[in-house]
Amino acid sequence: MKRIKQHILIILTITLMAGCDGFLDKNPTDQLSSNLFWKSKSDFDNALTAIYGTIQNSMYSFGAPNLDVLTDNGYGQHNYWGSREIVQGNINPTSGGYVSDIYRSSYQAISRINIFLDQLSSYVGTDISVDQRGIYEGEAKFFRAYYYFELYKAYGAVPIVLEPLNLDNQHQEKQPESAVFDQITDDLNEAIGKLSAVPFSDGGGHAVKSSAEGLLLRALMYNAYDENGNAKAEILQSAKGLATSLMGVGYDLSEEYVDVFKDATQEGNEEIIFSIKFLAPDNATAMDQWYGDWFVISPLQNFVDDYECTDGLPYGESPLTNTEQPFNNRDSRLAKTVFKDFVDWGDGNTHTPSNGGPTTFGLKKFLTPSLIPYGYSTRSQQDWVLLRYADVLLMFAEIENELSGPNSEVYDAVNEVRFRSDMPELPDGLSKEEMRERIRHERRIELAFEGLRLYDLKRWRIAEEVLNNVEDGIVGYHYEDKFFHWPIPQSEIDISQGVLEQNPDYQ
Repeated sequence: MKRIKQHILIILTITLMAGCDGFLDKNPTDQLSSNLFWKSKSDFDNALTAIYGTIQNSMYSFGAPNLDVLTDNGYGQHNYWGSREIVQGNINPTSGGYVSDIYRSSYQAISRINIFLDQLSSYVGTDISVDQRGIYEGEAKFFRAYYYFELYKAYGAVPIVLEPLNLDNQHQEKQPESAVFDQITDDLNEAIGKLSAVPFSDGGGHAVKSSAEGLLLRALMYNAYDENGNAKAEILQSAKGLATSLMGVGYDLSEEYVDVFKDATQEGNEEIIFSIKFLAPDNATAMDQWYGDWFVISPLQNFVDDYECTDGLPYGESPLTNTEQPFNNRDSRLAKTVFKDFVDWGDGNTHTPSNGGPTTFGLKKFLTPSLIPYGYSTRSQQDWVLLRYADVLLMFAEIENELSGPNSEVYDAVNEVRFRSDMPELPDGLSKEEMRERIRHERRIELAFEGLRLYDLKRWRIAEEVLNNVEDGIVGYHYEDKFFHWPIPQSEIDISQGVLEQNPDYQ
């Protein structure tokens, strides 16, 4: 079946304690009490469904393309999650949007997870087997690691909360960045040891061992460079082991690039390592409306120009360059990722957005052809793909190039991704530095608007250089090195009664 469960049970004991977002002194009298819950396996199934439900938050799922408007890839005219202020460098402890929402939503989810794990540890019923108990724990810790990784990327040092909060322990101090990262890796290593060793396509929508390995690989890659952008060999060696493992457990590239993102071809897709599930009409999203009708995201010209021509040469340098017909003779991923002015699926199946596009370009990559015309009544159900095999191949190529230089394994991994889109192989004789730039280019193109561009620019320590040199943005870009970490939301510091300290650059 495509979905694990679609109607999320609202559980008082889970939703009441919203992490570091404050507490109520008394329980509402019209809600389910914990004394009536946690009595059977079905209660744990429902609670686990609620944990999965946390990641359906649009910021983490179908709205994740908006993260790319914080980069050189695009512009967000509707200013979702305060993107415009972040791009312009107007970031402070009272900022809303991403700056506050990642903190709040992550700890709300972590609170659910900690309650689940606490109740699971004390449950004595015989209807949960030892193996099932381990899988429950593995899934919960996979998600806890996911949210701590979100916190780690955004703020660095944060409180590490591993038990249900109450009025006695609700105010907790920040822990060092290294401790937060250790917690992420500890949870993921435990998940790897407990989750099913099957491909995600055989896991019924649940996280599996390889899902945890993929998330751990991504976390390690975020830590794989120092403040000057120099690679850390020890971390890369660990990352290589994970990437190699994932390249040998039943995953492969989907035959068609767009099949990874289209509802009809996602179920059983051998490229997907973990996805966030949706199902219309009751558990639908606004993805097609946002991107196909509202022009929520407008790719920038510099991004469009970064797609090569079909001969593998840069647009503008290749003799195949056609400025009158810029989609002609280009990397096929361009026309599958971007539309100009209106959405065209061929054979007259078109849609003209109700909003105008500031750059004339829109985001086509995640749209559903059969749902035209897009509008308020559109109910999208394509899953949001969080981890996929093409990303693993490119991370492996990056690792191997940094460790050993551009050997045949590096070429093979990058070329495998390029060949899928009918692009020619990379030229022989590239230096390590030249290959590094090729891999980074390939990540920008292949993973466009999957919410990873800012992650890449930050971990490579080139965000300041790249973003401050954007010349075609609708608003002016301003990035400072201190933005590698955002401020802790001032509201959280106020709630903590002085226990929680602000990040140094924002004091």
